[in-house]
Amino acid sequence: MPGAHRAAGLHRPHPSSPEEPPAQEDLLLAAAYVSDAQYNRNVPFETSPQAVRLYHFYNHWTMRAATYFFIWGDLALALFEEPALFPLPFLATSIAEVLCLTAFSGRLVHFAKVTPQMVFWKDTKNICIVVTIVLTLIDLIIYGSLEAVNIHGVRWSRALRPVFLINFPESRQIRRAFRSIRNTLPDILYVFLLFIFSMLIFSLMALKLFGDRGLKTVEGSPYFTNILDIAFELYVLVTTANSPDVMMPAYEFNWWYSLYFITYIIINTYIFMSVFLAVVYNNYRKHLKNEIRTLAYLKRHKMIEAFNILKVKVGTEFVVKEAQWRQLAKIVAPDISSSHLELLLRISDEGQKGYVDKMNFLRLADLLNIQVVTINIKRHPLEAWMPRVYQSSPSLLVQKVVRHRFDTLIIIAALVATVANTTIQSARKYNSQQILDIVLILRILRLLRIIVSIQRFRVIVTTLINIGPTMLTFGGLVLVVYYVFAIIGMEVFHGKVHFFDPSSTSPDALECGNPALKDSAFARGRYCRNNFNDLAASLILLTELTVVNQWHVLADGFALVTHQASKLYFIGFHVVVVILIVNIFIAFILEAFFVAYSLEKSEVETAIEKKIQELGVGVQEEEVQDGKLIDNVDAKDSGFSGDDGDNKRKALKGLYFRIASKKYKTVDALLQQMFESEIAPEDEGPSLEEILNFSPSDIHPKNPSFENSA
Repeated sequence: MPGAHRAAGLHRPHPSSPEEPPAQEDLLLAAAYVSDAQYNRNVPFETSPQAVRLYHFYNHWTMRAATYFFIWGDLALALFEEPALFPLPFLATSIAEVLCLTAFSGRLVHFAKVTPQMVFWKDTKNICIVVTIVLTLIDLIIYGSLEAVNIHGVRWSRALRPVFLINFPESRQIRRAFRSIRNTLPDILYVFLLFIFSMLIFSLMALKLFGDRGLKTVEGSPYFTNILDIAFELYVLVTTANSPDVMMPAYEFNWWYSLYFITYIIINTYIFMSVFLAVVYNNYRKHLKNEIRTLAYLKRHKMIEAFNILKVKVGTEFVVKEAQWRQLAKIVAPDISSSHLELLLRISDEGQKGYVDKMNFLRLADLLNIQVVTINIKRHPLEAWMPRVYQSSPSLLVQKVVRHRFDTLIIIAALVATVANTTIQSARKYNSQQILDIVLILRILRLLRIIVSIQRFRVIVTTLINIGPTMLTFGGLVLVVYYVFAIIGMEVFHGKVHFFDPSSTSPDALECGNPALKDSAFARGRYCRNNFNDLAASLILLTELTVVNQWHVLADGFALVTHQASKLYFIGFHVVVVILIVNIFIAFILEAFFVAYSLEKSEVETAIEKKIQELGVGVQEEEVQDGKLIDNVDAKDSGFSGDDGDNKRKALKGLYFRIASKKYKTVDALLQQMFESEIAPEDEGPSLEEILNFSPSDIHPKNPSFENSA
């Protein structure tokens, strides 16, 4: 039936004649598949011409940027809402939130236009977004109505705002991190229950050992006489935040009682916390391996779909004509330069046959992901006009001075700061050592060259730099958790603690504006600024809780101004962030470092570099920085047009290439390369349904690289 919609993953009918070139709509559909493979998108979309065009527009960078603009704008509203860091009227913030919700609704409707309806309404992400929009509107109406009659309400829907950050397709990395947590929870739960059981056993033992001995804490309160207080103190001891204070009353009474605390620390702090990390790491690797396998096969599946759309028969094999390959690459990467495109074509069509075979076509997504820097090498004007002067000793000395950019920038900045400092002081308008301090700091930075000059250090630092951007995934994860806890903390604790200027003479300053904190450790420690009175202060407080030191003092302080049950908020934060997310983060860093440290260049990068050198247009990174060029033009094959070897240098027009030094690979991309290396080029893999239903327990042909990576 003409115009019928077909879901992504179903084979699109091939042109009737094997020699017939694909239509523009076929190119757009193939480009959608290649783009999805390039960016590891798993979005089922309709394959009708109109839906494909809408899908391309949906994935355009301007649409993604606009989505993130409204997401961050929505999250930032907490800075302007009561309790606010920068107060704005409720009408202004509510209008801004409605605008954000309208943008989210439009994005969702756009997505619904390109996705089969049955798939759209079965997708949990879409349901979460719809429900959150509805609940937020209900909350706005209720809160606004109460404000109109001067009744204070609670903005409970603000804690749901991170749902938009998690569930839009653009945030698949953060969503994958949450899936890792969800998949790890069952195994962690059993360990956590054993840990709680152990802690309760020790709490009962402490009650029997110390409860009837009349011991007092340093504040003069009864020592270990309440089972709930004992359980809380022992939980804090697991974090070592109250060690050795919690032990001292018993230790002073009898030194033998120290054995109780030592045994507790060994079992619960060192053994159970290590088991938590082991369980998290093992499950994280298992589920990550399964997700990478799924991504690798989905990528292969999408590239095969694109090939089947564009293929024509030449002789006995199906191929993609060079003209169609060029058009496809330009649609997928519209900003690619013509010289870069020609380089990739030379790699894909090694024999210059005028077409790309299936094996080389399947590498297109990877080729486009490799950042190739195009350099237009030009001779220095002084070298052309006065070669003797350019090659003279003073000139060579200047070239050597400016060869290293790091040193050059530091020296110039220090020189400018020194001149500025001298000028200002001579004018007697400013007498300060601040600028001179900056000069000294800049000079100290030159010591970093020591690290760069040592091979072992350079490898480690380079690895850390390469995995740095991948940490943004967990940065987003932590932001979501922090934001939710901050909003909850602001609703529950705002206004309970107040900060007074250190010079204040108010008697309330000694008790943080709340009589309940009089003579408390919270007030004595001058923790008054640690409060939930605005979003910024809340996030700083949560950061302090993550560090763990003195977190029990903060918890006790807010329990005094509210209720002892509020300690559950702080315990919950510690469990979620410190025990769960921090361990996930450690597992992530370990895996990322092992892989990035041990993995060599991918086959695709090697192919690009090999072809660059074959074409004689290779520039080594170190030589480029030094202002020199590796000029190894080979007369037999070193240009992009024409066959005359004498015209090669003219045809190149000064263009040279190198693989970018900062590839910013994600751990997913590294592991995916390792997994794809185990898939034979002719292996089309399982069906789409089987791919989407992969589980970690599925048996799959061995991939020893995963095991060796650790």
